[in-house]
This record gives sequence, C-alpha cells and structure tokens, in this order.
Amino acid sequence: MWLKPEEILLKNAFKLWVTEKDNEYFVLQRRRGYGEGGGGLTGLLVGTLDTVLDSTSKVAPFRILHHTPDSQVYWSIACGVTKEEIYQHWDWLQQNIMRTLSVFDSSEDITSFVQGKIRGLIAEEGKSSLVLEDDPEKFREALLRFEKWFELPPEEKLVTYYSCSYWKGKVPCQGWLYLSTNFLCFYSYLLGAEVKLVISWDEIWRLEKTSNVLLTESIHVLAHGEDHYFSMLLHLNETFVIMEQLANYSIKRLFDKEAFQREPALCDPLQITKRGLEAHAKSEQFRTFFRLPKEENLLEVHESFLWVPFSHFNTLGKICLSENYLCFASQDGSQCHVIIPMREVVNVEKPDSSTRALTVCVRGKRALRFSEVRDYQRLSNTIRSRCGISASPLHSASLEAIRGECQSLINHFEDNPEDVTLMVGQKDSSKAVSTEALMTVFHPQDVENLDPKMLKEKMKEQSWNIHFSEYGRGTSMFFTRKTRDLIVRGVPEALRGELWMLFSGAVNDMATHPGYYTELVEQSLGTSTLATDEIERDLHRSLPEHPAFQSDTGISALRRVLTAYAYRNPKIGYCQAMNILTSVLLLYAKEEEAFWLLVAVCERMLPDYFNRRIIGALVDQAVFEDLIRENLPQLVEHMTDLSFFSSVSLSWFLTLFISVLPIESAVNVVDCFFYDGIKAILQLGLAVLDYNMEALISCHDDAEAVTILNKFFDSVTNKDSPLPPTVQQASVGNNDKTSHFNVDISELIREAYEKYGTIRSEEVESSRKKNKLYVIQTLEDTTKQNVIRVVSQEVRFSASQLDELYNLFKRQHFLSCYWTINSPALLHHDPSLAYLEQYQLGFQQFSILFFLLEPWAFCTTKSTLSLWVFRLIDENQDGLVNFKEFCCALDTLYSNSFTNKLKFLFKLHLPPAFTGSPLHIKEQRIQHFIPVTEDSSHLSRLTAFELPEDGVIRKSPERGRGKVDLQAYLKQWQNEILKKEETIKDLPRINQTQFIQFSKTLYNIFHGDPEEESLYRAVAHVTSLLLRMEEVGRRLQEPSSPAETSKSAHVSGEESSAEDASTTPESSDTSSPHNSQDAASDLTEVEWSFSFEQVLASLLNEPAIVGFFERPVDIQTKLAQAKAAQLKPKTHK
Repeated sequence: MWLKPEEILLKNAFKLWVTEKDNEYFVLQRRRGYGEGGGGLTGLLVGTLDTVLDSTSKVAPFRILHHTPDSQVYWSIACGVTKEEIYQHWDWLQQNIMRTLSVFDSSEDITSFVQGKIRGLIAEEGKSSLVLEDDPEKFREALLRFEKWFELPPEEKLVTYYSCSYWKGKVPCQGWLYLSTNFLCFYSYLLGAEVKLVISWDEIWRLEKTSNVLLTESIHVLAHGEDHYFSMLLHLNETFVIMEQLANYSIKRLFDKEAFQREPALCDPLQITKRGLEAHAKSEQFRTFFRLPKEENLLEVHESFLWVPFSHFNTLGKICLSENYLCFASQDGSQCHVIIPMREVVNVEKPDSSTRALTVCVRGKRALRFSEVRDYQRLSNTIRSRCGISASPLHSASLEAIRGECQSLINHFEDNPEDVTLMVGQKDSSKAVSTEALMTVFHPQDVENLDPKMLKEKMKEQSWNIHFSEYGRGTSMFFTRKTRDLIVRGVPEALRGELWMLFSGAVNDMATHPGYYTELVEQSLGTSTLATDEIERDLHRSLPEHPAFQSDTGISALRRVLTAYAYRNPKIGYCQAMNILTSVLLLYAKEEEAFWLLVAVCERMLPDYFNRRIIGALVDQAVFEDLIRENLPQLVEHMTDLSFFSSVSLSWFLTLFISVLPIESAVNVVDCFFYDGIKAILQLGLAVLDYNMEALISCHDDAEAVTILNKFFDSVTNKDSPLPPTVQQASVGNNDKTSHFNVDISELIREAYEKYGTIRSEEVESSRKKNKLYVIQTLEDTTKQNVIRVVSQEVRFSASQLDELYNLFKRQHFLSCYWTINSPALLHHDPSLAYLEQYQLGFQQFSILFFLLEPWAFCTTKSTLSLWVFRLIDENQDGLVNFKEFCCALDTLYSNSFTNKLKFLFKLHLPPAFTGSPLHIKEQRIQHFIPVTEDSSHLSRLTAFELPEDGVIRKSPERGRGKVDLQAYLKQWQNEILKKEETIKDLPRINQTQFIQFSKTLYNIFHGDPEEESLYRAVAHVTSLLLRMEEVGRRLQEPSSPAETSKSAHVSGEESSAEDASTTPESSDTSSPHNSQDAASDLTEVEWSFSFEQVLASLLNEPAIVGFFERPVDIQTKLAQAKAAQLKPKTHK
C-alpha cells in the first residue's frame, strides 16, 4: 500500500528493521520478529509496540523507504502485510521510477519527484474509493491492521476504529476496537499475549453504556452468553452511538429485510461510512420528531431566531430543511415547533440584510420571520428552488405585490400580535372514497341541546378556536406547551379527526398522494389472500357494541381500509388489533383519512407492532419494564418478576388502551398518543400501576392482580363525554357494581403527565434500540430451542452439537447477505413460517457449509456431488434445504451404519439427485435445482452463473403473498404420518451410467486416505465381481445366439476399463474424451444394472471398505474446524 511520504530517521530503527533489498534510492525492509527466526524477545517487544502504537511503520511487517546518497533523511513511501505485496511495489519502482531518476541533477529534485509520484498514486487509488474519512492516511493504516489481524473476507468494510481497553476478567488489555459493517472486532498484543475478538452484530444481545466502581464508564456488549466491556475510550458517547447504529443497521437489514432504497449511503453494505451512519441517524431523529414521511432526509440545519407573535418575542432554535419540508424547533425550553410543507410556501423574502433575516410567506395569509441566520442568502435560495418560486424579471410585478403583502404582515405581527388570524386552506381530494366520519353519521350533534355535557363540549371547541386564532390552524400550526395542555383536557368530538391527522403527520401523506387510496381500493377489490380471509373473520369483532359497526356502512368502510392497507404493505398485511384501532379511526375521520392515519401508526409511530412476531410491542413492553424499575421501586420490591406486567400490558400497547377502556375514555388516550407518541402510552401505564399500587402490593398471585386491574379499567369513566348511552361501552349494571369509586379519564391522564411527563422521547427511543436487540435475540433463541427439540428426535447428535450446528447453519445463511445488496437469500428467512422453515439454505450456501462439515472431503464447493447431495436431501423440491434435512444428512454420514451410509451414496446416483449423464457433466458443471420428473430430457440446463444467487426456481408465489392452500398442507402432513421407513428392497436398480459415476464417487471419497491403495483395489475387485455376476445372469436368462460373443467382448472390455480406472483413479470432472466415447458405445449396445443388495453384498466382502465407512468421526473437532473456517475468505471465493 502506497503511503503519504513521511520523514523518518533510520538510525532510530536499526534494531527494529532488517534490510532485505536496497539500491541507490530505495530500501526494502522487514520488521524484526516477522518471517525467518521470529526475533525472540525483540520480536515480542516489537509485536507489543505494533499493537499499542498507531503508526504504519510500526504495524506493517514490510516497508519501502526512499533516500538519496548525500542525505541522512529517509522517507517512508510504501508498506505491506505480505512479501508478495511489498515486492510488487518494489518491482514497480524498479520498472517505472529508477530510469527517470538518473535525469535529475540534485537530490532535492529527486526527492520532490518521488514524493509527487507517490502522492499521485495515492490520489488515483482514492478516486476509485467512495470512502471519505476525516484522516485518510490514518484510516488506511487502520484498514491495513484490520485486514492483517482478522483475516475477514476482503469485501468487509471497515467503518471506524478506536483505541480502548478490553476487560478480560479483571485485567484490562490495551488495544484497538474496529467497527465494520458486519463485525465488532478487538485486537491486543502485549508481550506475547494476543487477544483477538470477532463478534457479528446480528449475534449481540445487549449493547449499553454502564458504570461501576472499577469502571467509571464503559460499553457493555453481551454476545453468546459472554459479557464484554470496553473502556478508556476518548470519545465514549460517539463510539457507543456508532456501535448502536451498526447493530441497528444489521438488525434492520438482516432480520427486518429493509433495503434502504431511499438512502444511498446505507443501501450498499460495501460502502457504509461513519458519516453515512451519522446522517442516517440524524434523519431518523428528524423524521420521528416532526412526524414526517420516510422519504424525507435532513439536508440542512441552521441556527436562528423565530418571531413568535403569540409570545411577543424571538425564540432561539434550529431550522431543519428536508426535500419537502421546512421545520423549526425551539431550544430555549418553550417546546415550540412548527412544520411548513414546501407546497404551502408562496414566497421567501429578505427584508433586512443587517439582521440576516428572511421571511417565509405561506398560504392563508401567514408569514414566519427567521432572523440571525448565518447563511440566510443560501437558505433563501434553497427554499425558493425547492418551492419552485421564480425570481425572473417577468414576474416582477406579482413579486412586488407579494413583497408588500409580506411586509405588511410582518409589521402587523410586531404591532398587533393579538389580532393575528392564522388559517391554512385544506385540500379536498375529490378522488377519495366519499364518506363522512361514522360518528357524524350515527351520532350527529344536536346544536340546540344545552345539557351540561354539551355546554362543556362547546366550551372546549371555543378554547381550541381561540388557540387556532393565536397559534394557527392546519399544517403550519405552532405546537407549544399550551397545545399539549389542551390535549390533556380532552379534544372536542368535532375536531378529533382533524387534529389526529395534523398531529400524526397523516395530513401531509394524504396531501401528497391525491387519489392514491381510491386506486388502492379499486386494485384490492376482490383479491383473495390470507390477509383478506383474516380481515373478513375479524370485521364483526371490531367494536361490535357500537351502532356504526352493527350496520353495513361501518363494516364496508372497515373492510375497504384494512384490505387497501394489506394490499399497500404486504410485509405487514393484516394483524390482529389493527381492526380495533381502525374502527376507532373511522368513527372520527373520513375513510381516506382513516387509511392515512393507519399508515402513520403502522409505519411511523408504532414500528414493527403489526407483524407476526409483534416485535415492536414486545420492545415497548421491555421499555415499560425499565420505566417501572426506575419510577415504581416499591412495586419492584414486591414483584421481582416484572414479566407479569409485560403479559398484562400487551393489549395496552397493541390497541392503545382501546380494548381495556370504554370507548368514550379510550379516545382521550388516542388524542395524547397522536400528539406525544408511545411516550403517552408509557406514562399512562405507569399512572395506572401507581394508582393501584397498594392493591397490587397486597395481592398474592397474578390472577388477583389481573382482577384488580380489570376492575380499575371498568371504573374509568369520561364524565365530559357527550356521547349517548347507546354509544358508550360501560353498562349501567357495571357502573352500579363499581359505584364506590370512579376514575375520570381526564384526571388520570393529567396525573400521568404531572408525575411522569419528564420522560423524554429521546430516552424512550434509546431504550427501544437497546431492548430491540434483546427481544429479537430472545425470539431467535426460542426458535432455535424449538428446532433443536424437534430435530433431536431424528438424529444422534447431542443437544450441544445441535446447538453448534444450528449456529453454523444460521450464520451461513447470513454470510451470503453480509456483502450483497438486497440479497435474495434474505427471502429464505421468514419468521412467520413454522420454526423449521424459518432459516433455509439455497444451493450456494449449502455447498459451502456442507464442504466444511462432511466427513470424507469428497464434495468440494460448487461441485456436481454437492449438487446431488443438495437435490437428494431437499425432500419437498423447493430449492431450499432446512435445518432438519441438513442434520439428517450429516447424521447419516457421521453416525449411521455402513448399510445406511452406502444407501445414501447409492441414492446419490439415482434421480432426483443424479439426473445427467457423465457425458455432459463437464459442460454442465453445476446444474441448479429444478424439480425433477422421471423424464429429465425436458429440463433446461442452466449454469451457476446464469441464475440469481442460489439459483432457486420457485414453483409457487413468494411466501406470505398468496393464499395458503390448507388442503395441501393437510395432505402433506398426512403423508408424513403414513410414510413408512424405506427398505433396501424399495430402491430402484442402478444402471450403467449411474454405476460408473458411483464408482468414481468412491474413488473421490478414498482419495488421500492412508489406505488409499488397498481401498482402490477393493473398489476395482467389487466392480469386476459385479460385472461378472451380471454377465452370468445374462447368459442364464438369454438363449445362446451369435450376438453373445460380441456382448461378451464388450463386457470384458468394460471389466478391463474398470480395472484400469482402479489403478489410476480420476474424479468425475476429469473423464477423458476417449473413455466417454467408450462409455457411450457400451450404453447404446449393452444395458446392464445392479440392485442395491448386489452392491451391498459385494462391498461387505471388502474389509478395507467396511472399515473405512465404520471409522468413527470426531464430530466436535469437525464443528470447531468449521466454525474457525466459516469466516475465512477462501470459503467465499
């Protein structure tokens, strides 16, 4: 690797370096302690320095120096890990530089030329790399060490590195922490003691910052049941954030199958950078805070003041700019923020350059003034270009009019802030399904009704109208503390749908996708999938006591919304609890609005909630447990096992308390949720437990605790609800029973905000990331235990061996995904399937892993034999092998009897495993799996490089998309129950072509064995014996004829060729054309075959062969070798 020329003093390095080559201008040196001799004590000291110190010249074992004859100064210009690499550089210098140097007269000119040439070479290398690091030179040094120490595949991308201490027991090891796309690595070398650690991100259970008496502050990593602590980090918070992002990136890419198509910095795992990860994290935080669509990315941030008319002052904060939104959030504790869609901006004006201010005018006669913006000119131009506002002279008249209007608005803001009326026009999409909110249809408000509840409702509406007049209404409304206070008191029935759309960000989704919902409804109409079946089943279970869902109007709207969403997002499809949530949304929002609200909840506000494993809900339950430990210590002391609260609170999170509270109370909770997100649900959960603290502490078991909480929820009322008794869920009888105490929902919510309102959304998000790792790994571990329990009944492997095999199998699946964009292998992982089917391997993955584990080394990767084994054990012929099929094959080869091992090899040369003639093997090399019929002549022959990765050709639609054929599953299940064990008599006879290949396979298996010669002779003897037996059988069965003599000649010729093959055995891939022609003539003129009993009886007479196959295999050693070799680059060539 070429290095930026650095001056060094050679006399200080005499004892550390040995000169290998030199000439007038260059010196090639080897580091003492590397290569010949090892270096003794000096080598140990040098190795320690290499690890602790950060310098290329101390790390690379080889280097090239430049010098001139009349100077004592040397310049390092290249280094290398291997002798081959450094010699390539040396040869290049000899061929391209040495002749040119003779032209120069002075030493200074020579040194200047060499330095310029080397810098040019480095620049050329840099052009081909997309990596932009803060210090390229140091990063190149670190990359060199990373590749040398860990020997990972060359595709692995180093993201960043840090100096730190790793605690091994109670002893710290000073070394280097390397963070790459797929691995966390650490290396230390102190006085001969080497510490090397490689952990893949998808294997980490816990990742958190900790501190104790010994370690003031450290990063704790839990993986494979072992704790790892890293401390003495100069930038611990930065390191932790990068680790958290890499772990989260790995989880999303490998488990959630996210492709990051809208984020170029993350879509390619080979080009991940620290800068890209940081940008992604900021964009994610930006979208979460402002509730923006996933397409938005944070592009610019500017510090500024915003004039707030309702408070009569400028508030300090930050302007955040994305592709389609201009947002502002205060930083002075006022909790004020505003979101301005670019589509609403009509002009941008610079009223006063002295204050570095710009004014943004939006529809509805509104203007926002930002001042003290450092780069206000560029920001103004950026907003103009994104809004499509022209500054052309042709429009000068209209612009002057807008300028005058903006200036008058600004003056009005400053002089009469209390008189400002703020309005934003709402777009009306005529293409939407034309329906009203169900509550207005089934419970229209009576304007003349003046009972106390209706009067209070009118007062609430008046409060909100005053708020709108001060803070604005619609998409660019100011969000402040006063907004939250009004939410806590309760939202009026008439405004609920509008405010839900605004707070959730769904209003922006709907405005930017006009007609989208109508098209979805038309496209999804009449589709029949598993999701639509489940939707139909649950339609009448959705708020069945509400009149709206006792009629076809409500049921049809619910069906359309749920079916359209399942069609839009097949990854989620439909999940239970979505029906309950959507029912409530339809009560207060129009049908299209309810659809976009559902999109906002499922895809932004409650990520990963609505899937088969409800990971999001489980993660938030873990966050809830952490908050209970932190805020309710008395409860924790009494109930040490908090898993009870996880089980009882699942419905709270999945349905936002709708399933446990009366509908008139639950909608108040939904109000808070749309404003504050999951934080509101967590706060309310804590308030519920706090309210029932004494009763819960005094209960004796879980059942009693459940009863207490159920009684409490039954007692929650909404005294201000204007809904009639026919709509309210709480029955009169129920109220009488619990009349001794009633809890008003508004009071409960207010108490939740007062006691637990200090919980910050950022802390919740951080806790979510931490707990997501643990939740996913727990689910993965449950899957593993279930798979091992099932497979252990079929094989002789111990539980620990199956555990190691499963880890190898799972890692092999992920290895093919580590360095590939949108790897097709990710489709082979489907957590919604049965445990055994969740992880499966295609042929490419299988061949690599089988090569590492098979006992006789007869299958090289990508060999035809690997393909035949793959076809044989793929029982359902779907082009994928599951863990059970894989283990059963290995168990046969490792631990089964001689007869069963031979039967496996015999079947390997029968359809569906062996389908081709050896005449064409050379051309076909690897025929990818295609379901094979008896007549294989119609199969198209495809090579490994003409198909997608794994070459899987599916016979059915992608899993989870089409309707499940339950009858087919039942039939398959019945067949498995009735399937009798195969006997040797059931095996078909092996024909001439297959038998020749079978003999060659035996030669391959015996190749390299200490008793190779005797085994070859035994195979030749068996082959000759079988051919003679076949000839005798033919003579007994057929009458004597003139053709007999010619047949006999052919048979004897076959015998001699078999005997010749036994003395010079060749693999199946090295058959000569001459032999192929002989085999072809024999095939056409003489057809013979053998039964398995004949082959078995013949081989049993050969003690050498029987002894070879009955030789025990050291399974533990095989597993250990496979684990060590699985990550080596050579296995992925």
